[in-house]
Amino acid sequence: MESTEKARRVGLARALSKLGYCSRSQAAELIRAGRVKLNGATRRDPETPVHLTRDRIEVDGRSVRSESKLYLMLNKPRGVVTTASDEEGRDTVYSFLSAEYPWVAPVGRLDKASEGLLLLTNDSEWAARVSAPETHLEKTYHVQVGTLIDEQFLVEMRKGIKTMNGEFLRVKRAAILRSGQQNTWLEIILDVGKNRHIRRMLDARGMEALRLVRVAVGPLILGKLAKGDCRALSLFEKRALDEAMKISGAVRELL
Repeated sequence: MESTEKARRVGLARALSKLGYCSRSQAAELIRAGRVKLNGATRRDPETPVHLTRDRIEVDGRSVRSESKLYLMLNKPRGVVTTASDEEGRDTVYSFLSAEYPWVAPVGRLDKASEGLLLLTNDSEWAARVSAPETHLEKTYHVQVGTLIDEQFLVEMRKGIKTMNGEFLRVKRAAILRSGQQNTWLEIILDVGKNRHIRRMLDARGMEALRLVRVAVGPLILGKLAKGDCRALSLFEKRALDEAMKISGAVRELL
């Protein structure tokens, strides 16, 4: 019983995030500014313990209640950053979301130069499962490389490449989609992704990714969703993604 009680207690900033009100960093700012009350008392420590099912949280005098869970997919355009705000004034993914949506957070990231399928949700626990390395959920990318690629390089990508900083990275699968006179389109599948994973592998061999588009996360396919458009996942899509996470994790445990 005691362990269950502890599991239900989280820091105040995290509680606001889990309730779908804002991000943890935004919540911490609100708390330090004295705008958040816990059971009627102003708290300025973001780590103040909160019992999610018992305690009452208010922001600017308004009670914060758990939002309905929302699962979105966005076709992120190139040149857009995956943050809530940007000090340099660049467009963020939030500029493409409808004002009617509650607060949601990106599930993982796509760097500024990358584009394609980005998930967003206010379900922080689900987001953590999708992003967790141990889930081994496959993510599929179409990558245009500014040179001609042969089969030997694909084998090297699957075996692993040491990056400029000495890190050893590999892909799960790689195949040539099509080749032009001076460039190649590849399909690359990762089941464990690190920051700028594909770009750093190419950089290590003196190659440049001209375009990098995420086209699928597990069974969820970007399809014909227009660039900059956003829509909610269907119940079928959400269930298929959840099932894929269970299967990929279970298979990995057997290997």
